[in-house]
Amino acid sequence: MPAATASTLGCATWSAFASSVVLRVADPGALAAARAEVEAELAAIDLACSRFREDSELTRLNRRAGGRVAVSPLLMEALELALRAARLSDGDVDPTIGRALELAGYDRDWAEPRRAPARAQPLRLRARPGWTAVALDPVTATVRLPHGVRLDLGATAKAWAADRAARAAARAASGGALVAIGGDVATAGAAPAGGWRVHVTDDHRSPASAPGQTVAIRSGGLATSSTTVRRWRRETRGRLPWTRETATMHHILDPRTGAPARTPWRTASVAAASCAEANIASTAALVRGEAAPSWLARLGLPARLVARDGATLRVGAWPVPAQERET
Repeated sequence: MPAATASTLGCATWSAFASSVVLRVADPGALAAARAEVEAELAAIDLACSRFREDSELTRLNRRAGGRVAVSPLLMEALELALRAARLSDGDVDPTIGRALELAGYDRDWAEPRRAPARAQPLRLRARPGWTAVALDPVTATVRLPHGVRLDLGATAKAWAADRAARAAARAASGGALVAIGGDVATAGAAPAGGWRVHVTDDHRSPASAPGQTVAIRSGGLATSSTTVRRWRRETRGRLPWTRETATMHHILDPRTGAPARTPWRTASVAAASCAEANIASTAALVRGEAAPSWLARLGLPARLVARDGATLRVGAWPVPAQERET
């Protein structure tokens, strides 16, 4: 069978997780079957892991903080990954920031319009026990959260969902598949000739002509985390106790402060063996700030960091654009 090329791929696009979903398969005839598998996978993960659904397992777990709660194998896997992310990043990626996100104003699905509260309140940050206080027991399939802790799996679940969906699509298509959910890209099976082409930019919704860089990946995943896309305005306490200020917020929080990370980077893109691994690193890179390039280099992860002024820094084996090689 001839190797698939970009022009012969089957492709579908729709929305899920308040993001765009892109599915590409090497065999166009298998696109419908692959899409059905991807949609089923994403629906199951949303029901297990969404912080914004009243009927999700995660919502039930957060409501029962302080007690031991039985969870499904799917949610257990997601929680194990979230705690692994915290451990690998030395706490830069911490799932116990759910309450801090709510206080910052990220209290509803991004697909819903941002609404100003009926009575504006200043942002007050609160201490939380942190990820080490979350107790998982895989043997009994139970979890215990400390009182007052609310988990948010947004830093890992979407990329993990892309990995699982890509594997499901590749099985259904009996060949190579790519699944992109927002800025999280996962692949499975054999890549087409020349690799899977991905346009890396600040906003995954941007057209291919938007500023950025097109790269090719043959396996694994690629994740882009950005402070420029999910932004909103929030009233905060001013310098004096009786004053108020309006601040621009974003969803990448520094777990140590509970506030949006003060980072020199507006975008971090990382390639790794899986999309989940890439996303852990890209999120942590934004939180680590100036220390990110050396940290990523020590891990051997190719990365592209874009500073607030648009300057680009490439780390490790991240490819140099052709136009720069020619100058």
